[in-house]
Amino acid sequence: MSISNLASVSKNATLGKNVVVHPFATIHDNVVIGNNSIIHPNVVIYPGAKIGEDCEIFPCAVIAVIPQDLKFDGEETTVEIGNNTKIRECVTIHRATKDKWVTKIGDNCLLMTYVHVAHDCQIGNNVILASYTGLSGHVTIDDWAILEGKVAAQQFVHIGKHTFIGGASLIRKDVPPYIKAAREPLTFAGVNSVGLRRRGYSDDVVREIEDIYRTLYIQNSNLSKGIESVRSSMPSSTAIREILEFIEKSDKGVIRGMI
Repeated sequence: MSISNLASVSKNATLGKNVVVHPFATIHDNVVIGNNSIIHPNVVIYPGAKIGEDCEIFPCAVIAVIPQDLKFDGEETTVEIGNNTKIRECVTIHRATKDKWVTKIGDNCLLMTYVHVAHDCQIGNNVILASYTGLSGHVTIDDWAILEGKVAAQQFVHIGKHTFIGGASLIRKDVPPYIKAAREPLTFAGVNSVGLRRRGYSDDVVREIEDIYRTLYIQNSNLSKGIESVRSSMPSSTAIREILEFIEKSDKGVIRGMI
């Protein structure tokens, strides 16, 4: 373990093996940092942060500060960050409220400069949030999603796994899994076939997902008819179950198809 004499580290913080803390970093009480993690200068980590192993937090990031929610009443909530996640310069991650009790970021994530993650967000594994992306409270992002720069997500939206959201997009409705989305208002822009193949999905599965979304968004006049058509014309499969279950469970409704 290497802690600079110019850093402020609480005696009530728990730091694992080989943790490096650079000058002018501040680590408060009730913070846990896993083995081999690196905390750069001017990082501030507030009480309630639990940071995994092999993480790296770059200068001026602020972790586990209290939420910007007027309903917050001082409840003891947390921020939990998984293993091997990189938090770049000036990122802000807020503690949860009593809704979820934890703001969570998974393993192998990358949060680029000036990203904001508000209270109660639930972010899966292998997620990339590019610079200046802002998540309002209670946003859920599933594994392997990528949000390009300057994306803004409204409260309570759900972004499905393996999605790719174009830069400067405004997310007001849920985004089903496996797709690309862009334009204003946010619109289906095809299947994320390149990303799926990079992650080991076979050509047959990718073609099946393309067929599902072609039926849902292009061949039918509305989503309800598209769902009926998928069920009646395609044999049941994991992809169909995942996509239709996501759509049918959506509280906010899902983004629309191509215009």
